[in-house]
Order: sequence, then C-alpha cells, then structure tokens
Amino acid sequence: MSHDVKSDSEGVKTPMVIAAVARKPHSDFSIEDIELGAMRPDEVRVKILGVGVCHTDLVIRDQFMPYPLPAVLGHEGAGIVEAVGSDVVDLVPGDHVVLGFAHCGACPRCDRGLPSYCLSFGALNYAGKRLDDGSTAFSKDGENLSSHFFGQSSFSSSTIVAARNAVKVDASLPIALLGPLGCGFQTGAGSVMRSLACTPGSSIAIFGGGPVGLAAVMAAVIRGCSTIILVDPLESRRDAARDMGATHVIDPVSTDLGEALSAIAADGLDYVLDTTGNEQVVQTALAHLGNHGAMGLVGIPKSGEAAISVNIASLLVSGQRIMGIIEGDSDPQSFIPELLDHFKAGRFPFDRLIKTFPLAEINEAIAVQARGDCVKAVLIP
Repeated sequence: MSHDVKSDSEGVKTPMVIAAVARKPHSDFSIEDIELGAMRPDEVRVKILGVGVCHTDLVIRDQFMPYPLPAVLGHEGAGIVEAVGSDVVDLVPGDHVVLGFAHCGACPRCDRGLPSYCLSFGALNYAGKRLDDGSTAFSKDGENLSSHFFGQSSFSSSTIVAARNAVKVDASLPIALLGPLGCGFQTGAGSVMRSLACTPGSSIAIFGGGPVGLAAVMAAVIRGCSTIILVDPLESRRDAARDMGATHVIDPVSTDLGEALSAIAADGLDYVLDTTGNEQVVQTALAHLGNHGAMGLVGIPKSGEAAISVNIASLLVSGQRIMGIIEGDSDPQSFIPELLDHFKAGRFPFDRLIKTFPLAEINEAIAVQARGDCVKAVLIP
C-alpha cells in the first residue's frame, strides 16, 4: 500500500496522509494533508478504512478536558496493517484490525484483565504524544499535531498505534464498519455483559438511545434480561431500540418518566445504565432502582461539577450499588472477538445502526448524528 510522499531539502521522504484536524474549540474540523512520522519498534502503521464519530471526540475538541490542539482525534478506527515495527510478532502487513484504547499492559489493572483502568490510562490516552520523548505521529510544515488520542488518532487515512492496541479480526468481516466496536459499542455492551453482569430474567432501564445505549439493549437481549427499557426523546431511537429487542420504550418528554418506570417495574429495577450524563436523569434512575440493584454511569456530564444526591443510609439498607464504567470494563483483545461472534450469529447487529460518510464530510456527519438522523456515523477515508 503506497502513500504520497513529501521530500525535504535533503531528499528525505515523509509519507503524507489526509486527516481531519481539530484546530480550535467549537470549530469545524479541517481536512488537511499532513505528514506521518516513523514507527517505533513496538508500533504498527494502519491504513484506516473506517472510523466512528464519538461524542468524546467532540468534547475533547471543545476542551471539556485539556488536550493540546491542533490535534488529530478519532478513536473508533479499523483498517488494515500496512507495516509493523521490528519488535512486533503477532501482527503482519495485511491483517485486518480494530483499534482499541491505549494501556500499558503491565500494571496491576492490566494484569487483572482491566486495561481500561490501567494506572497510566490518562497519560497514555490524553497526552497527545508519546510519553517517553514527547514526539507525535503527525506534523505539518514543522508544526507537531497531537496524536495517539485513545492510542490511535484515527481521523486519518493512516495512523500509527502501539501493537497492543490493535485487535486482529476475521478478514471476511466488513472491516470499514467495525471501528465503533473499539469504543461506543464496546462500552454499551460491556457495561451490560461485564460491568453490571446482568442476569437472565432481570430488568434493566437504559437511558439514552445513542450508540452506547442501543449496544446495551442488544447486550441485554444476549444476557437474557426479561424487561429491557429504553428511555429516549427521539422516536427514531425508540424505534431502533424496539428493533434491537427492547421490551419497552419511554419518551421522557411526553410521559412522566417516574410514573412510566413504576408502571413497568413496580418493585424497582434490577439494573440501570445511564448514557446521558444528565444529573436529573441519573437522579430519577436512582429513585427507581430496586433493592440490591446496580446502576452504571457511562455518560459524560456537561459540567465537571455535576453531582447527584445520595442518601447513604438508604443506599446501605437497600444494598444498592453505583459504579462508574470506562469502556465497559472490557479487554478489547478478548471482548471485541466475542462481540463479533455474536454479530456473526445475528445477536449483535450493530451494522444496522451505522451510516457512512466520506472523511471529508466529517462536519456534516457530526451534524447528522447530533440531529438524530443516524445513530452512528462512520467516516470512510
């Protein structure tokens, strides 16, 4: 696979790629030709064939969390390995891979199969550079562009990632559509299948019918939940939830949410998953959690000061549990293949939620997804 190249005054050639670059908060991404640097021995270069648009990309661009701009974001990439570093032994050029988040692979959390709680997770995923020397994978006319976002920075026609972040998958699968398994779909499914570990015959309410919420609906079906409630104001997403196996849907705008939940689960819910980050929604959900119920939180709130009120005595006597969840508590190297097995068996039809756009139309794709006209936008470089 070839790249356009740029030669400097000494004739040194640098591969060129096309990328969507975030330069300013609350501004459109710009499509630019940029330079791709050299791989390290433990890295691989991947030709991106599809990359999902995730809300996290936008909140990082808009500086909800500090992140150095300009940057190449994107963290739901999938594609084909173009080249491997000298220390890489389990991947070869031509392998189809889904890219996951960065983790060290050696700390106590990684050793326990919980890489999303890696002790170096923040630095590895949010520094915008390699940690040892501060170098980045991308540059333009001498200006460094932040890279390695969530270990990948896949809003680009090619990128460089640590080999441990790349999950080899069956080459017969539609690789361009698989990227969201690395974050959104993995988070929703993992929250139900791993974090909450919902039991057969149980009840669950899922708040928010975006990619994470609808993946959670599919996972609840896989886990055998008997009552699966999706709460979302958009009719299209409620319809999608029914199509994916939800037993009940609630429009929180036209219906009293509390009354609707009580009518379905009078004794309280066994499980609740919030994907909205809305404090009022979370408070309502907690009020309808049953004894020994568990609530998982994956939604990013609009404010870093967001909080809910919890009565400790009530929590104690009811045995309720509240947990924050990152990436569905999943280990991508084992969980993504598991989800793909469910996909091949027809139990996890995430492809029905996807609409594709050219990478050059990233800003339109973001607008379409925000309006609810599609559940998951995937960009094709």
